[in-house]
Formats: sequence, structure tokens, C-alpha cells
Amino acid sequence: MSKGSDLLVAALENEGVERICGVPGEENLDVLESLRSSKIKFVVTRHEQAAAFMAATYGRLTGKPGVCLSTLGPGALNFSTGAAYALLGAMPMILITGQKGILSSKQARFQIVDVVSSMTPLTKMARQIVSTRTIPSAVREAFRVAQQERPGPVHLELPEDIAGEEAPDLLPVPRHPIEIPVANPAALDRAAAMILDAERPLIMLGAAASRPRLEDALSNFVGRVRIPFFNTQMGKGAVAGGSKLYMGTAALSERDYVHKAIDRADLILSIGHDTIEKPPFLMGPGGPNVIHIGYVPATVEEVYTPQTEVVGDVGPSLALLAGRLEGKLKNASALLPLREEILAHLADRTTESRFPLTPQRIVHDVRQVMPEDGIVCLDNGMYKIWFARNYRTRVANTLLLDNALATMGAGLPSAMMASMLYPERRVLAVCGDGGFMMNSQELETAVRLGLNLVVLIVQDNAYGMIRWKQAVDEFPDWGLTFGNPDFVRYAASYGAKGSRVETADGLVPALETAFKAGGVYLVTVPVDYSENKRVLVDELRNRVAAPTTA
Repeated sequence: MSKGSDLLVAALENEGVERICGVPGEENLDVLESLRSSKIKFVVTRHEQAAAFMAATYGRLTGKPGVCLSTLGPGALNFSTGAAYALLGAMPMILITGQKGILSSKQARFQIVDVVSSMTPLTKMARQIVSTRTIPSAVREAFRVAQQERPGPVHLELPEDIAGEEAPDLLPVPRHPIEIPVANPAALDRAAAMILDAERPLIMLGAAASRPRLEDALSNFVGRVRIPFFNTQMGKGAVAGGSKLYMGTAALSERDYVHKAIDRADLILSIGHDTIEKPPFLMGPGGPNVIHIGYVPATVEEVYTPQTEVVGDVGPSLALLAGRLEGKLKNASALLPLREEILAHLADRTTESRFPLTPQRIVHDVRQVMPEDGIVCLDNGMYKIWFARNYRTRVANTLLLDNALATMGAGLPSAMMASMLYPERRVLAVCGDGGFMMNSQELETAVRLGLNLVVLIVQDNAYGMIRWKQAVDEFPDWGLTFGNPDFVRYAASYGAKGSRVETADGLVPALETAFKAGGVYLVTVPVDYSENKRVLVDELRNRVAAPTTA
């Protein structure tokens, strides 16, 4: 005779789950026992938030839901930030939480909060399992909902008495493929006519363009139509490198050098744009026409009001659209002459020998040591804008950043999952000293798992992005600085290695040494953030004020 937790674990195995990350409690003990004799690996983390970030990153990189486990109450509530991270970032994930028994109430209200209600606005679906008989169908539905467009998190609460209750021997619900419909021919014809009439077309690749299944389809489309493209922060790398059509990344909403092309375009093909991202450009009267191409209809916002939409399975739909356009676009490359000027500006001062290092130099040096398939996982801070703007990606999902929830604390856990999935590739977590300390305890988890992982801490002893905004808004410099531990000794206390960058030319050799050493290795580098205002405020303000040359 099976019990409820056996049915849960059998259903998870049926879904192809390979690992579960989490921090269990007494309400999960039946589940842990069922996992012990299963094929699924259980990864104990040091905080539930990290487990959720890891599960979400698994979903982001594979397209299959990652799974995380926590106890009731305080443990479940620690999943909240990870759930929001996956919801806004469209990452498929299953959150499983425990609960006190519901068939009786022997501990009254001890530790009980309404977790399902708290998770409802943070997930695509949240439900409590109240019967062992419903477990197979509940798990199948959870995975289906998590994975279908738009992907995201699903929450299942399994009370401890349902987990431990004897249950009939029920088979898991079989999986079956679900094909997404292709865009309507009338929509494709309408979009093709607009593109053929355009004088200065431009492609934008958004967050949904980075779905793991889309890289070949997008690269083929761009190669066939030969229209230059730019991307949002979360769309980086969606088209394979070497096309000579890349115009830059919209790391800011306006006035940056890539906006020189955006502002001149009369038509933008917006592929996979998701308005959870900070706007890559601001639509308004007199601006370019915009065609929204996506799995789901556009979300109309004050700054995003597309004139037409092509909704359906993006890869096959783009192939059909390319068939209507290939060889017929006389103006495809009209904006391409702007490319070299835009990219040249981004290369300015990237090798400047200043110490502490400028953010441009840090991005440049990281690019030198990372192979094309190396994965850089960013936490959230001022350096994220610099990496989004300056770091060139040639392979999809090799610069993982969060421009949706934009939460601190996700960089190290996301890099840990990337290293677990791709142990043969170089994986680098880039964290500010603020964001790193929010989940730094996971260094122990990374060491225990035997991961090969380098962590680069960009150190300014402050919450640097907010300090920058404080300066831009001309507030006094107050309330945003702090002290730090000795990061090298801190890493050593967990059994990791560490080093400090102490010269302008020291970052590349430090990172090379770290990668060649293997294991978990922490490198800390001081940063000179005076460039934030000079480049991202003063220089761009002057560019707009000056007359354009193109």
C-alpha cells in the first residue's frame, strides 16, 4: 500500500524531475522518506530563497519546471521572492510546501498561515492537496500550467497528514505533447505588408526570445531577412553571434547610443517583448510603427502600444513570415551604417588602466576569460546595466540577468544551478557586495556539491545603484554605505578558495587562475563607480543636446 508522499514522488518522477532543492521541515518528513528511495536527488540549501532561485533558473535554462521544497509557514513564506522572480521572469517552476494536518488540528494554529492565499498573486496557480486520490492529476496539471506560455511558477501545498495517509496504488497521469498554434495567415500577411513598406526597419528581441527552443528559429529568421536587430536586457544572445547585424542592447529606456537607431526606425519588429522588463524604448505619438510577435498577445502599456500583432508559436510563425519577405526587402539594411558608431561608443575606455577598476574594464576583462558558451549570472546592482550594455553575447542564455523582478540575492544561486546543469562550461557569478551577502551562505552548498564555480564580487561597500540614483537626483550622499567581511577569509571558512584583485591589470589573471583551479573560487575586485554619472547621465544628456550626424 502506498502513501500520499509516494504518489507525489512517483508523479514527479513521471514528469522527469531530476533534482529538488530546498529546506525541509517536520511536515515534509514523509516526502523526504519517499524521495530517499527514488531516482530524484535532493539538494539541501541554506535558505529557501536560494532553493527557489535555483529551481527557477533550472526552468529558465531548460524550459522544464524546476522543483523546490519547503516546510510550512516561515519556510514557505521565504519562497515568496523566488515565486515572484519566476512569475515576472516567465520561468517554469513548481513550489511544494508542507502544512499541518487538515484532517485534525492537534497543534491548533501553531505556525499556520494561509500560504495558498499568499502564493495566489505570485504564481500561475496555487492549490492545497486535500486527498491522496487527487495527487497524480494535481501534479500533472501543475507541470502543464507551469510550462505553457507564458511559463511561470505553480504552488502545491501538501499537508502532512495527506502525505502520510495510506493511498490506493494510482498510476501517474501520462504526459502528452501540446503544440502551440501557429499565427493566423491574415496576421502574417498584414505584418509582411508593413515590413515591405518600411524604409528603416529594425528588429527587437525581448525576454521571450530567449526561450531555450528558439535560438535556431530566430537566427534563421534574422539571417533570411537581414534586418538589423537590438535586444532588451533579457533578450541578450537570442540570435547566434556572427550575423554582423547586432546594433546593441537597450540597457536604458532612452537616450543611449542604441537609441540612435531606435529613434530613426520607422518600424520595429518586437519579437518576444514582455512588458515586465524595464522599457527598452518609449512608444508615443510620432514614433515608429511596432509589430508585436509573441506566444501571447501584447500587454498594452502606456509606453507600449503596438499597431499589429502576430500571435502564435514564435519559431514556425517567423519561418512563415520570412517566406513572405526573403529576397523582397529593399530597405532591410537601411539602419546598418549606424552599427559601427554605436558599438564604438560602447568600447570607449574599456581598457583604461585605472584602479579601482571602472565598470567598463570589469566587463571587458570578464569577456576575455569567458568562452562563447561560458555562462555569466548577474545579481542585481549597478554593474548589471554595464554588463547588459557592454557585454557581447554570441550564444543564447549565456548572460543571465533579472530585468523583471530585479531582485538582489539571485546571482549566486542561479550560477550554482547553471554549474549543475553544465559542469563542462565555465560559469561565473557576478555579484555586488550587497547582493552577495544576501545569500552568501550558499557558498557552503556549492562547496558541498563539489561545483566548479567562480564568484566575482564587485565591491564598493555600498548599495551602489541606489547611491547612483541618489546622486543623479541631487540628494545628499547618505544612508547607503556599509562594511564588509574579509571576503577571501570568508570564502576559506566555507572551504572555498579566494583572491583579491589589487591592480588594474589583475582581474584577467585572477579569473584565469580561479577557473583553472576548479572548485568554488571567490574573487573580489574594487570598482570605481564615478563612471556611472559621467557615462550614463552626463555623456548621454550631451549626446541628445548635440545635433545628430546621421
